[in-house]
Amino acid sequence: MLSPEELCHYQRHISLPEMGKVGQERLKAGSVLVVGAGGLGCPALQYLTAAGVGRIGICDFDHVEISNLQRQVLFGYSQIDQPKAEAAIERLSDLNPHVVIKPHVERFSPDNAARLLSDYDLVLDGTDNFPTRYLVNDACVKFGKPLCFGSIFKFEGQVSVFNYKGGPTYRCLFPKSPNPKDVPNCAEIGVVGVLPGIIGSLQALEAIKILSGVGDVLSGKLLLFDALTMRNNIVNFNLNPANRSVDELREIDFSCEAPQDSSDEEIRQVSPDELRSRLAGESSPLLLDVREPWEMEICRIEGSISLPLSHLRQPPPVNLPPELSSDGTVVIYCKAGVRSMMACDILRQSYGMAKVENLVGGIDLWSEEVDPDMPRY
Repeated sequence: MLSPEELCHYQRHISLPEMGKVGQERLKAGSVLVVGAGGLGCPALQYLTAAGVGRIGICDFDHVEISNLQRQVLFGYSQIDQPKAEAAIERLSDLNPHVVIKPHVERFSPDNAARLLSDYDLVLDGTDNFPTRYLVNDACVKFGKPLCFGSIFKFEGQVSVFNYKGGPTYRCLFPKSPNPKDVPNCAEIGVVGVLPGIIGSLQALEAIKILSGVGDVLSGKLLLFDALTMRNNIVNFNLNPANRSVDELREIDFSCEAPQDSSDEEIRQVSPDELRSRLAGESSPLLLDVREPWEMEICRIEGSISLPLSHLRQPPPVNLPPELSSDGTVVIYCKAGVRSMMACDILRQSYGMAKVENLVGGIDLWSEEVDPDMPRY
């Protein structure tokens, strides 16, 4: 039952003939687990809370950083370094005291999936990486939970609902994960701050429709949104019955999903600590920064030369910096290690440079382990 204060709070919902008091009571009786309190999770959490979903869980092991605030508007400067799952409750509890919100400061994994999902009616996916995204889908299939999906890339977004009343799953739309080397995240390529607000809100809308029984759900449909042109399109897809059964939960092994050419020698990975030692020695390697010029203006490792990946990826031959040679050792870095791996491949395959190495974790991990005074972004 709704209290007098709740009837006042939800008046605009209750006045909708499609929703009414019955629909609002269904929301109050419902529960949602939001996996990831980042760009997508923040707006979804705000609207699920404001709408009166009775119980909301937040699963996230990350902490608030300054670079989050451009799009994760649930947080502020006063919450820097706080766990996101706990920091979110401060704002959400004030937004609607009638909702029970529980933080789960942990990484979603095969070991805790059953425990986490058992307390909630449906799951909203706010993750930003493919291993967790596939794992969340498989867990929802195994334990019979609908999944509200969203993803973003620069100016584009996608929304769908999986595993709804026996409908298609995420694997019916995307059977296999792409090679991680080909998929930079938003830390690498950027994202317009408003976009996750739009996509996350649409995910929340789908969750509200499922719990209240109102409207048509995006099951078997993928909504595509382009923020630059303000165009959207819906693509239909079908169920593959083979994806409706999951016996065991496991995280994707990218080496199995996207095997590399066994004839190629693996690119050597260099830790920040090893690079620091080598730079202090007599025969230090050449440092190549493949980030964009605006990134180098924020921070850089002293002595680096610049060759943005966007330039290197143009059809060969590309004019390379004169310092690069085919017989010298080059350690390549970017922000987090994705673009630099691509650059290693290009320089080896197209320019015959065999002695290219990749800085693990990029300048992000370097600033964390070697130079903590370096500005981060």
